[in-house]
Amino acid sequence: MADFSINEMLEMQEALQEKYKDIWEGISPEVGKNKLLWMIGEIGEVVDIVKKHGDEAASQDQELRAQLVEELADVLMYYNDILLCYGISAEELKQSYTSKFEKNMKRW
Repeated sequence: MADFSINEMLEMQEALQEKYKDIWEGISPEVGKNKLLWMIGEIGEVVDIVKKHGDEAASQDQELRAQLVEELADVLMYYNDILLCYGISAEELKQSYTSKFEKNMKRW
């Protein structure tokens, strides 16, 4: 199985945005805050699954796991919309992520 890259996710989000450009609010820095709020709502749905059913059920019960993964996909979709809103490229994200990783590796 091939890895699923940030670039692939961004391309898919761009395709969704293009398809629904007349319905959705679009992609711009001004819209970024709304996308963040929608993403937080989706994170809440992830938390609800774990909170209501427990860690073990969320990871081992096939139906709950499918719901968990679907909600996490929603989180990633909004996350990628946010990257698009602020014009953050996969390369820029990789550089920042790598830098933060290196700091964390030395932190404790």
